[in-house]
Amino acid sequence: MDGWHENEIRVRYAETDKMGIVHHSNYLIWFEAGRSDFCRARGFSYKEMEEEDGALLVVAESYVRYKSPAFYEDILTVRTRIAEFRSRSIRFVYEIHRASDDELLAEGETLHLVTDADKKVKLMPESYRERLLAEPRAKSVAFPSGHAPS
Repeated sequence: MDGWHENEIRVRYAETDKMGIVHHSNYLIWFEAGRSDFCRARGFSYKEMEEEDGALLVVAESYVRYKSPAFYEDILTVRTRIAEFRSRSIRFVYEIHRASDDELLAEGETLHLVTDADKKVKLMPESYRERLLAEPRAKSVAFPSGHAPS
């Protein structure tokens, strides 16, 4: 998968315009959903980073290139990976594909600065650096196959 993390989103009616086409602003929201899921797959959440280590990821830049429209009820695959990791910043890249035909609908990136609660740039805590650059954790299964509760 080349370091890509994937999650799915179904287009909601509220995310479309009168013609049933997704409004452009939703792609940045889906990038955020992909980024948050990327972090959870590596064993932590933004909330944990902020509350336990005082590290915030502030968006410094964002970019989206729209390739083809998405429509109400489409199932979309949001692909997220890290393109660049520095001591005080991190760049994520994204692709959004329609699941039914794998058409690339949009691609983009966001650059984040690591700051403290006072918005002063700081070093990324080492424990998050290690987890962000590691392979994702396996998804846990509540019950092993064939061992559901009776």
